[in-house]
Amino acid sequence: MRTSAPTRDPELRAIPSGTSVCSLRIACNSAQRDATGEFTERPNYFDVTVFGARGESVANYMRKGGRVAVDGRLDWREWETGDQQKRQAVSIVADTVQFLDPPKDRSETDDQLDGDGSEDREPVGVGAADGDDLVF
Repeated sequence: MRTSAPTRDPELRAIPSGTSVCSLRIACNSAQRDATGEFTERPNYFDVTVFGARGESVANYMRKGGRVAVDGRLDWREWETGDQQKRQAVSIVADTVQFLDPPKDRSETDDQLDGDGSEDREPVGVGAADGDDLVF
């Protein structure tokens, strides 16, 4: 399994039904041999959508550059633009997002910490020890 990393902080919104939706874009490198036989890495970018409480957790705890593993299904969309051009896109609808970095590596800047200097964004009831993977 290759790890991937968000290219920007996740964005959280709600759809009209009230369900939370978290959107993020991840980059995952793939290695290919070039004409000289050398391996070169090339990034692949994927849009990921996470619904409900899982989406809220991802928006709260994931930051740009953090390593993640995503499990879900592919969602293919097709639409027409205002000038009648057909467009297509494939995205990932995540069932689970696993954070691969320890919690201390996902910490915020000092101005986003509690007044006592402790971070208040660690999940409650997950039971993750420092360095454990968190799965939502």
